[in-house]
Amino acid sequence: MTAELWDVSRLRFAETAPPVLTAAQRTTMDHGWAAAVRANPALFDGPVAALTGFERDDAGGLSVSWTRLTYRFRVLRGLPDAPAVASLFVAVLQPCDDGRLLVGRMSSTTSAPGRWQPPGGTLEPPGDGAALDLDALRVHAARELAEETGSDAPADALVAGPVVRGARGTLGFLFSAPPRPARELRERHAELARAEIASGVDPEFDRVLLIGSLSELRSLPGPLASYLELAAGRFFGA
Repeated sequence: MTAELWDVSRLRFAETAPPVLTAAQRTTMDHGWAAAVRANPALFDGPVAALTGFERDDAGGLSVSWTRLTYRFRVLRGLPDAPAVASLFVAVLQPCDDGRLLVGRMSSTTSAPGRWQPPGGTLEPPGDGAALDLDALRVHAARELAEETGSDAPADALVAGPVVRGARGTLGFLFSAPPRPARELRERHAELARAEIASGVDPEFDRVLLIGSLSELRSLPGPLASYLELAAGRFFGA
């Protein structure tokens, strides 16, 4: 499967019950998660909103079915006969005022060390009684942007963009942030990284760069998020 970008005119979410696992599947999942944590103790089995299905219509609408799980369900990927679930995520295209685009490299303690991607992250489920909708996605995207780069764009300043179908079946929601001066973007990330390291926490991005073209993106040392080239191509008008 290759990554795709979809322009969506209408977005609907419907919560579904979590998948039922057999005893063998649950044991495999728990053992696999324990092994992953031994390899990377920074992993956290926190709550996630996971994709269980979607449907597109001819009018540009997208209906998304989701359920409440935790990160350990990722261990089931590729396991024969395991329930089909995938990640939902948000990502923010943060430009600077000279037309370049910010990308970050995931640190060694994250689930994807060395991968270049826009600020963003796995979607968390809303609290009890709260709806999962475009406004909730926008709030989550603004929080991820601040947590990973130190840039404090308000949620209502983020503009919804295309939906991303990732190479591993993930579904992501892109937003664009208002342009910021390049020096400000660099300094805010540096300040955030210093504060986190001083408190004993590894920053999610160990490095950020401002790229000005697809060729610059392709020359980055290390893997790229499966959708990043498509999203950057849209940003640069390629």
